[in-house]
Amino acid sequence: MPVQPAQLLHIIRIQLAIARLGLDVAGVMQLVCEEGTALLGADGAAVELADGDDMVYRAACGLAGPQLGLRLPQGSSLSGLCVARGEPLVCADSESDARVDLAACRAVGLRSMLVQPLVYDGKPVGVLKAVSAQKGRFGRDEIGLLAMLTDVLAEAIYFATRLDARSLLHRATHDELTGLPNRSLFMERLNRALTVGRGRAAGVGVEMIDMDGLKPLNDRLGHRAGDVALAELGRRLAGSVRAGDLVARLGGDEFAVLLTGLAGSAELAAAMRRLHASVRAPLGFEGHSLALAMSLGSAVSPADGSEALALLAAADARMYARKRQRKAAGTTAGACPPAVSLH
Repeated sequence: MPVQPAQLLHIIRIQLAIARLGLDVAGVMQLVCEEGTALLGADGAAVELADGDDMVYRAACGLAGPQLGLRLPQGSSLSGLCVARGEPLVCADSESDARVDLAACRAVGLRSMLVQPLVYDGKPVGVLKAVSAQKGRFGRDEIGLLAMLTDVLAEAIYFATRLDARSLLHRATHDELTGLPNRSLFMERLNRALTVGRGRAAGVGVEMIDMDGLKPLNDRLGHRAGDVALAELGRRLAGSVRAGDLVARLGGDEFAVLLTGLAGSAELAAAMRRLHASVRAPLGFEGHSLALAMSLGSAVSPADGSEALALLAAADARMYARKRQRKAAGTTAGACPPAVSLH
């Protein structure tokens, strides 16, 4: 069946949205996942990039969303085979297809998938993948649509990176505004830390941070002021953590810190105090003195969970609970309390 006019219009809208994102490779990949899911009527989508002998989920949504940052051996995944062959592949039923990682499919309820090679600089470097909870969901029509969408993504990535010395992998794993690791790289490192830390005495901690007051700042002084404040907050947070810890911008006004090898509660409390102290000094911007403010919540493995999503959910819930308590009390978000509670 030929491509329908509504589908072509959808692809054109995707191209326009990509143009607005400019050089943000990670943002472009996430946009294509989300719009591709709608275009194909799938249950989710992902962009996986080859990294050494592995395939790593660098953007994901819907059913594939929980796999963001997941690293799988190329030799045991349909995506790795797609890159090796340089041709689209279809899995009609993951339960009977020996080419797939069955455990990874079952973990998210994936039953069928379609993978299309993502070609960069003349060679396959990854895949764009559509997934479904239904058997036999993808056929010839979906293969054609995904091929078109993959071409759009490949062209956007090429033009975003051709005048930039940084590698594609770096651009896919780092935030364009702050230069910090993005959500994909944070999830990969968190999953790795939890795997390494299982059975050890030292814990793994997660700090979820929300920058307060970004919208009023944008409304008052414009988005350039907001961008400057976000970049400065990221710089201060990165400068306040221990060597080996990781600060990431997850998106919008949301940051996260990964702390490994925590010896005890005192070390976590010290980390929180350093983070709070880093935002005390105001930021000068075109004659204005801007107060940087944030809300923070933490979680530690194994006490708060042994899986990445459980830790993030616990830290996020505590962060928002603090934000609500502070608003109710009328206290200042950026102020560091005399004694920092552990969570």
